[in-house]
Amino acid sequence: MKNKTNPMLKMRIILSILFSIPCVCISQQGQIVSKKVYSSQRISKTEIPIIDGKLEDVIWGKKNDWASNFIQREPTENVSPSEETTFKIVYDAKHLYIGIKNFDKQPEKITNWMSRRDGFEGDWVEVIFDSYHDLRSAFSFTVTAAGVKGDKIITLNGKSEDITWNPIWYTKSAITNEGWTAEMKIPLSQLRFGKSENQVWGLQVIRNYFSNNETSVWQRIPIDAPGWISEFGELHGLNGLKPQRQFEIQPFVVTSLETFKKDPNNPYRDKHITTINAGIDGKIGITNDLTLDFTINPDFGQVEADPAAIALDGFQLFFREQRPFFVENKNIFNYQFSNPIVGGSFSRDNLFYSRRIGRNPQGFVKTETDEFSDAPERTTILGAVKFSGKTKDGWSIGVMESMTTNEYAKIYNNGSEREQLIEPFTNYFVGRVQKDFNNRNTFFGGIVTSTIRNLDTNTDFLHKSATTAGIDFMHQWKNRTWYLGANMVMSHVEGSEKSILRTQLSIPHLFQRTDAGHVSIDPTKTSLTGTGGDIKFGKAGQGHLKFETGFTWRSPELELNDLGFMLEADDIQNYAGITYNSLKPFGAFRKGTLTYQHWFKWDFEGNLNYIDWDVEARGTFQNNWNATVGFFSQPHIYSKSLLQGGPRIYLPDQYGFWWALGTDTRKKLSFSLDGWTKTGNEDSYFLLDNGLKITYQPINQFSLSVSPRYNMIRHRLQYNETVDFSGLPRYIMSKLDRDTFSLAFRFNYTINPNLSIQYYAEPYISKGVYSNFGYMNHALAKSHNEQIAYYTDSQIFFDETNNNYAIDEASDDSVDYHFKDPDFSFAQFRSNLVVRYEYKPGSEIFLVWAQGITDNNRPTGGLFRSFDNQIFSAQPNNTFLIKATYRFF
Repeated sequence: MKNKTNPMLKMRIILSILFSIPCVCISQQGQIVSKKVYSSQRISKTEIPIIDGKLEDVIWGKKNDWASNFIQREPTENVSPSEETTFKIVYDAKHLYIGIKNFDKQPEKITNWMSRRDGFEGDWVEVIFDSYHDLRSAFSFTVTAAGVKGDKIITLNGKSEDITWNPIWYTKSAITNEGWTAEMKIPLSQLRFGKSENQVWGLQVIRNYFSNNETSVWQRIPIDAPGWISEFGELHGLNGLKPQRQFEIQPFVVTSLETFKKDPNNPYRDKHITTINAGIDGKIGITNDLTLDFTINPDFGQVEADPAAIALDGFQLFFREQRPFFVENKNIFNYQFSNPIVGGSFSRDNLFYSRRIGRNPQGFVKTETDEFSDAPERTTILGAVKFSGKTKDGWSIGVMESMTTNEYAKIYNNGSEREQLIEPFTNYFVGRVQKDFNNRNTFFGGIVTSTIRNLDTNTDFLHKSATTAGIDFMHQWKNRTWYLGANMVMSHVEGSEKSILRTQLSIPHLFQRTDAGHVSIDPTKTSLTGTGGDIKFGKAGQGHLKFETGFTWRSPELELNDLGFMLEADDIQNYAGITYNSLKPFGAFRKGTLTYQHWFKWDFEGNLNYIDWDVEARGTFQNNWNATVGFFSQPHIYSKSLLQGGPRIYLPDQYGFWWALGTDTRKKLSFSLDGWTKTGNEDSYFLLDNGLKITYQPINQFSLSVSPRYNMIRHRLQYNETVDFSGLPRYIMSKLDRDTFSLAFRFNYTINPNLSIQYYAEPYISKGVYSNFGYMNHALAKSHNEQIAYYTDSQIFFDETNNNYAIDEASDDSVDYHFKDPDFSFAQFRSNLVVRYEYKPGSEIFLVWAQGITDNNRPTGGLFRSFDNQIFSAQPNNTFLIKATYRFF
């Protein structure tokens, strides 16, 4: 039934929900857990152990200083674990040494699955050091029963983990008749700590007992604790340690061969291409707290390809960062100024989106008949440098500078060649600071980013400069149970009148909207300044209930997309969510959660454009299967962007479900499926999306997975394009039938922890067919027959010669306007085969074979026929490369 509730009544309901949430949560009471203390001892040169995993050295034979008394965390918190675990930590002037005994009454059932680094497969044990002792960030070292190492940096008191951190350290494990043992040697140069004579670090040791899917910890942390690192035990006895300055240099050389279908008429595609390249990466410890990372002419050839995707709504796509230089320590530079626990359409907005650096060139060339062009796929990064770290006084500091070169497209015409600039020389800068106060309970920080381009007449559609700034604040109280956070951002872009007009017309802004009284186009402007921000309040733990509520906003002029990421400006949103968590197993479940969340959205003119509320139940069963089911309702929808510059449009109410089911991932064969559906009233919209993932590990060294996904969309209010009819805009609308299928395939064969073979491939096909054409007649009408004036058979004609539709709207036997045929069939195939060999710690050889096909054509039949014609029958581009690195440290 269509929602006809009065908007003022809706607002009263919203406010009553918001102000009732804190009353529900305050009644929950937490418990205080005393912190354990482990005292380490310094050893002499004669006591240094050999790292073989067997714990047969004299230092491990001494009975004192072995810590035990672990406590179970999952599935049942605060009970004795199934098996005992003990550990010992000693040190010298340069290293920490850790021995761990993982007892098991059935050692033959220990799972020692092999994987490459950071695989975390099977039985494992993890040691975590909060060496800054800031109760917020930590360094983690993990080893599995198979001897595979894993490492990560943990930040935001456990909310963020960076597994791309790859320090140099040494570890081995061994299976014994009492269980399995592990031994670690960690250079102090890989950690960060202060200059105190008597160090105090945070410490946690975690064991994963794979057979029972059980986790036990040395320092008990209740399931409802408001934080993670802040609750660690303490490591004492580290006396007289001198900070170790890190120094690492890693040169590399790459040679590659690219093959493709040759075109003898095209001088740029008449022969295969061979290249050789070299560069260098480095890390220099300026102090023990602050590190300088740099790269010159970086290469990212072994990085997995982005998944295929297309966007029909005009908004940009977000891709995760995979390049090592930018991924490492990315948490320091992160500034997601609206990142609530409930998520939302704005949760990826960030002042720094590293994919802008080295992006695809933004310019393009128009070729005439018999002309050929050759343009680079990516912008070359000349060099980049990062200065980052955290001081003992609580200052987190991050500074990054990067430069990309001019990129030219070559154009060949009858024996002559010319060049055209398609991406200008650009300097990117990011500066981020944050300070801890009030015993690490209060944080205050800021960020500045800058983009400066050297433009010419071919690239003056880009901003000449773009600057953003932000300040952020977080205060926690009641043992970090409650928190209040706020931030504010500002942007300023400058450029030619052409570039600023382009920004005003772009889909995040749409100043040309004819019905918007608060924005308008100014073609004489050469700059724009905007603001945004977020205020949130929440409860992080202590009891069954957690909640968060807040407001976030972006002014119409806010522009972050030169070095950041932002989907939409002119936006004010309220968000809220409350979650009930089980703290112990119950009935058929090991654990479960129940969540309510909502979003309300206005523009700066005061129009309420969107209401969405969701309910979700999630549980893990006693047999380690898991299931999720949810329902959402969108009873109030107006879109200011669907017509891409046209008026605000009413959309019928929508609702839907989502679901997921997964089997026990400890089994050699497991699967998971997920999906969701959305239905619009008045037959306006239907979406069905389903995905399946099957994973099989027949032997310890080999695993493979197959992930098919199918998506179907039926949309009656699909915008196509805007044309002119006697000085009036016509917003062409249609019904869209879109089907999309993809199939991701992966296999991993790990011969040993230092030698692995990985393969990833994903064919993708998306086919769209448009019908029932018309134009938007009354955007705010509640009936689609009033909204759209459909063309009659005598008004619309298909012109096969020009592949467009001719419209005789006036029915006077003359063509009034044309619009292009929007039918499409987009196909893409990407694959990477990578052989990786770490022949010494930090030094590697990569052998890579990459394939790629991209085809954008008209539909030629069913989805799977197009799949065969556009992918399997096409000749792919092939790239073969060898990359060798050597790490000096």
